[in-house]
Amino acid sequence: MEKSLTEGNSFKQIIWFAFPLLLGNLFQQLYNLADTVIVGKTLGINALASVGASSSLNFLILGFCMGLCSGFAIPVAQTFGAKHYSAMRGYVMNSTILAAGVSLGFALITSVFCRQILILIRTPENILDGAYQYLVIIFIGIPFTVLYNLAAGILRALGDSKSPFIFLAISTVINIFGDLLCILVLHMGVAGAAVATITAQAISGICCLVYMKKRFRILAASREERRPDGNKMKKLLAMGVPMGLQFSITAIGSVMLQSAVNSLGSSIVAAFTAGMKVKQFTMAFFDAIGNTSATFCGQNLGAHRLDRIRKGMRQMLGIAFAYGIVASFALIFLGEPMIRIFVDEGETEVIGYAVQYLRCMGYFFWLLAFLITTRSAVQGLGHSASAMLAGLLEMVARTSMSLLTIPAFGYLAACFTDQTAWVAATTYIMIDYMMIMKKQERLVSEDDGWKK
Repeated sequence: MEKSLTEGNSFKQIIWFAFPLLLGNLFQQLYNLADTVIVGKTLGINALASVGASSSLNFLILGFCMGLCSGFAIPVAQTFGAKHYSAMRGYVMNSTILAAGVSLGFALITSVFCRQILILIRTPENILDGAYQYLVIIFIGIPFTVLYNLAAGILRALGDSKSPFIFLAISTVINIFGDLLCILVLHMGVAGAAVATITAQAISGICCLVYMKKRFRILAASREERRPDGNKMKKLLAMGVPMGLQFSITAIGSVMLQSAVNSLGSSIVAAFTAGMKVKQFTMAFFDAIGNTSATFCGQNLGAHRLDRIRKGMRQMLGIAFAYGIVASFALIFLGEPMIRIFVDEGETEVIGYAVQYLRCMGYFFWLLAFLITTRSAVQGLGHSASAMLAGLLEMVARTSMSLLTIPAFGYLAACFTDQTAWVAATTYIMIDYMMIMKKQERLVSEDDGWKK
């Protein structure tokens, strides 16, 4: 059931809210890990590179959709925290209408132009067909991805982080068995991995939707609340589009990086793919704290509890930083055994490149504690444009490194590209967060212009 984060022990609420999110993120990564491990171990390095060569493009499109859904959940969290339940239901209904239209449009456009885009980012010819087979199926399944992310975002906005995790865990198991069936039994190749992923994503989304309708009576909308509302749609888009663009702008830099890496050969592409999978898995904790930060700040903004936001942020930053230090040491000293999960021991060149990538990343990994937690807080406070600007700084940093440094220094420069982006974005978003909080305090003291 729904749960308010505006009262009680903030530290305990943060931990209990974040824990299911962490488990959910880990299971989400198992989606990708299952594809990578099964593809890499059974279909070979070229097949693994086919999946990896499309990963940044995948994030560019799906990232926008997921960011859009996260933005749509912010007005829901704010109105729930303010106990404006009729307005909250209106936002839920209008976000559903918008999400349906956007997801169908993206699925059509991206699936039609998928091959041309892969050629544009210089995907090596020996893995082009495999990358296309994998990615076009993922793009066709965009509506299922949006369904889960929107439903899960609404549930989290109401304080329920447990239910989305349960449904995601179930679908992850289905995805793993689907990978084994499609690849080993039906011999569908990399396309089978995509089919299994989209099928599992659809199941998790449908389960979330059915559960919401049956268990959350607070979401039962009247006929008036179901009607399209232009003002609510404008606010949803004002929150969702900048967050979607933040993901996509960040991904553009990643696409540029992927393009530069693709030019270095399929062995380095495979190594980069394996390293990225480890990175994504270790980032699951940061993402959980980030989602917690957005919901916590959104609800408490609606309840006018700026003091609680400040206290909660100190606690979340402390937790995230402690994890970041541990993860940094793991990436530096345990990179090789982690990479061997994805790559056969005989592929010594690929393993060497991947371990180098993880070690370089480990020295700066703790920075993500500040970047992700603070950026999510800014989003929860309703300043999606600021988060988008942080994403723009990441894009500029990655693009500059990809165009100027990687051609000159090769793979070593690629290993430090993400870190350059993190430094630029973290510096900006930390300063911006402090300015936003001062502005909100001034608005409260003047009792004028409070966001609702």
